Amino acid sequence: MFSQRPKYAASGQLGLIGYARVSTEEQSPRPQTEALTRAGCLRVHEEQASGGDRERPVLARLLERIAPGDTLIVVRIDRLARSLSHLLEVIELLDAKGAFFRSLTDPIDTASPQGKFTLQVLGAAAEFERALIRERTKAGLASARARGRVGGNPGLRAGDAKVLHGLRLARHDSYMQRLNETAQDWVPHVRRLRPHMPWEDVLRVINAPLPEVRRWTQPRLMRAVKAYVRDGFLSGEVLLRARRTDLDDRLPAIVAAIKGANPEITLQAICERLEAMRERTPRGRVKWHPSSVAMLLERAGKLGLLS
Repeated sequence: MFSQRPKYAASGQLGLIGYARVSTEEQSPRPQTEALTRAGCLRVHEEQASGGDRERPVLARLLERIAPGDTLIVVRIDRLARSLSHLLEVIELLDAKGAFFRSLTDPIDTASPQGKFTLQVLGAAAEFERALIRERTKAGLASARARGRVGGNPGLRAGDAKVLHGLRLARHDSYMQRLNETAQDWVPHVRRLRPHMPWEDVLRVINAPLPEVRRWTQPRLMRAVKAYVRDGFLSGEVLLRARRTDLDDRLPAIVAAIKGANPEITLQAICERLEAMRERTPRGRVKWHPSSVAMLLERAGKLGLLS
C-alpha cells in the first residue's frame, strides 16, 4: 500500500525533484533538464552513467536525502532504472520515506490512484514473468537431461565475462527483491541507530519483536546493510565504527531506540520488549517494571537520545 500525499503549508508548494541521466559524454542531459524544468522541478540532478551501472553517486545521494512529500520526476523510467525490478525497488524506497515518483512519458505517478494501479500491474507482471522463467528453465533442463545433454549456459561454462556479469546482476536483483520484503523489519532501526549504537545492540532491538523464524543474525544483517549502502538506499555512515558509550548510557540508549521505533508504545510493552531481549535491569534483575523504564526514558531525554 502506497502512502497518501500529505497536507502542506499554505504555500502549497511540493518538492519536485528532477533526475536526468545520460549514458555517454557525447550525449547531453539538456533536453531532459529542460523537460523536467517545464514540469515544475526546482532542482534537477544530472548524471553521466550507464543504465546498468550500479555506481551512480548522484542518484544515491538524491535517494538518501529525499524528504517526505517530495516527488522524484524523470522524463522516462529508463533514465532511472535498469530493469523493472530495480524500478520497483526505488519506488518502494521512496514510499518508505513518504516520497513519490512520477515519469513524464509513462503512466506512473505514485501520488495518483491511476499511477498506483499501473505500478501494481507492473509488479504483478514482473512476478508472473519470473514464474514463467523459472518454469521454462526447469522444463528446459529436464528435457536436456532426458536427451543426455548437460544443462546450463554455454557462456557460463566457458567463463564468458559478459555472461558472468549478467548472472551477478540477476542474482543481486533477486537478493534485493528478497531484502525489500523484510526492509520494514530492519531498515528504520539501522537508519536511526547507526553508528550511535553497536551492531550487537541494534540486532537485539531489531529481533525483539520478531518471531524466531524471522530473526536476523549479525552476518546476515551486515550483508543486507552493505547491499543497501552499495545501491544507495542507506547512507555509508551506518557502517562507521560505533562510538564508545558509557555503560551508564547503554540502557537509556536501548530504551530510547525502542521508544523511537514506536512513539505510542506503553511502558509495560517496553518492559516486555526488554525481557524478550534478555536485557537485565540496572540492578541486574530479569523482570522489568514500568517505573524502571520511565526512569531510563527520563535519563535518555536528558542525554538527548529522544527526538
